[in-house]
Amino acid sequence: MNTPDLLSTSPDAAAPDLAMPYSSLEYRQHQMFPRLSSAEISSLRRFAQPMSFKAGQLIFETGRIALGLFVLLHGRVRIFSRDSFGRSTLVTEHDDGHFMAEMAQLSGKPALIDGVALTDCETLVVSPEKLRALIVADAQLGEHIMRALILRRLGLIEQGLGPIIVGNGDDARLVRLQGFLRRNAYPAMVIDARHDVEAATLLSDITTGPDDFPLVFCPNGSVLRAPDEAQLASCLGLVPTFEGSHIYDVAIVGAGPAGLAAAVYAATEGLSVAVFDQRAPGGQAGASSRIENYLGFPTGISGQALAARAFQQALKFGAHLAIPGKVMNVDTQDGAYALTLMDGQRVSARTLVVASGAAYRKPVVADFDRYEGRGTYYWASPIEAKLVKGQDIVLMGGGNSAGQATVFLANFARSIRVLIRGADLNASMSKYLIDRIGSLPNVSVCTRCTLKALEGDEAGLTQVHVRREKEGEGPEDEIIDTRHLFLFIGADPKTDWLASSGVELDSRGFVVTGFARRTPTHVDTGIHYPLETSLPGMFAVGDVRSESTKRVASAVGDGAAVVSQIHAYLAQHPTVAQNI
Repeated sequence: MNTPDLLSTSPDAAAPDLAMPYSSLEYRQHQMFPRLSSAEISSLRRFAQPMSFKAGQLIFETGRIALGLFVLLHGRVRIFSRDSFGRSTLVTEHDDGHFMAEMAQLSGKPALIDGVALTDCETLVVSPEKLRALIVADAQLGEHIMRALILRRLGLIEQGLGPIIVGNGDDARLVRLQGFLRRNAYPAMVIDARHDVEAATLLSDITTGPDDFPLVFCPNGSVLRAPDEAQLASCLGLVPTFEGSHIYDVAIVGAGPAGLAAAVYAATEGLSVAVFDQRAPGGQAGASSRIENYLGFPTGISGQALAARAFQQALKFGAHLAIPGKVMNVDTQDGAYALTLMDGQRVSARTLVVASGAAYRKPVVADFDRYEGRGTYYWASPIEAKLVKGQDIVLMGGGNSAGQATVFLANFARSIRVLIRGADLNASMSKYLIDRIGSLPNVSVCTRCTLKALEGDEAGLTQVHVRREKEGEGPEDEIIDTRHLFLFIGADPKTDWLASSGVELDSRGFVVTGFARRTPTHVDTGIHYPLETSLPGMFAVGDVRSESTKRVASAVGDGAAVVSQIHAYLAQHPTVAQNI
């Protein structure tokens, strides 16, 4: 299926006119709102239940979990978006043969739109669980439905129909909320309180102070003052819930390329899967503006687009994706792994895949925390690109992620100063990126450079102090005026949540697996699997794994390979397999 990139249109664009059409999607209206044939409806009936509605009755409502996908057999339904101020925007109207749903209905999340019956209606309703079964069972119909669900979500993102975020456009807290929603493919409208005339109207009846911003007006009518990501996710109904007595075949912690690959392949092979990530799909790869050396994408693909496609596949095959869902620790209980989430929920699984990746490394300079989020960035997305347009910026790092970010940001920034410790880029960056950077007139590379200090004012970063070691001449200090510093200086393994498990880590904190394991703790068969950790039934994949190749392709390979090892483990441990 030639699906679109779910994140190719950014919800952080300038606030659009609420009445605007789906500008870039108009030519795909027939795919967004297809009319099902009688044969397709007949195929769908075996997964559905009939349901009737009277004229004027709400079929589904913004902020409430809908029953599923509705096929309209007879009648007419109006679909519209409603914001927290009661203003409505027409999305479309459906009649006989159309179906009503978007991506929220595939995963059982709260609806983003309202559907009201304009006439008496006869429908077929397909629950989220049945909908996933239908999409797999009927490939052609499933393709039509999946494409429409993706395009409809993209349309909502493009129009900015969702929560309204009001604040200063360059406020670190606002940028973080924007990034959180964007990476989770959730539509939103962002209004700059300093420049947008609509902001005065929105704030006219609200008493605010500087510490209240950004304000978030949720579709359910709630107003959040300077919320963090967890509070915003809770207000939007994104926080997942679990049945305490259920035990999954496999729990995967981390939704980067490795974790998503494991989820897709495990779910397609019939294993029950739960995936946890504290922020968004994609991991560090999701921050890559364009990956050009990934097999099958000759023109390149953004990390977010790749993650979005994998996320859609995992949903399609029935994986339970708990994003955001932060795992605090793990222990064992009754022969299974028990994960404790930040909200106190406990989730059990027969096997556990550690795919938590790595956390961005921070430079060791005085008062760095003072500028974190106030001029310092760890990724380069369209949000950051808009902030640096026409400005002079500094970027630290000599790996491929740094190279991809440099090439992307060069389209927006007036100049980029790239700082690297080494004598050149050849040891750490792919040649195609080196050649491209060398051709960019607004990019200069400072070799043998280290960051010595940062300076700023009340608004944030203003200067970067750099020391350059000149061969045979001694050090030379330089002060660069900039309000934007991008950091791509590596990452440290994110294994703090494993502390209580006792799993073996190497000297750098990465998880030891397979034949590199020095102290096996198996007490029965003694069989070792290449991706298994020192604890039986716990596997590690991707960047968090000791001695792994830190590449997207390698991470995906780990995620695919681990599934057969999980099957083998469960076959060797029948008592574990029989606990459910």
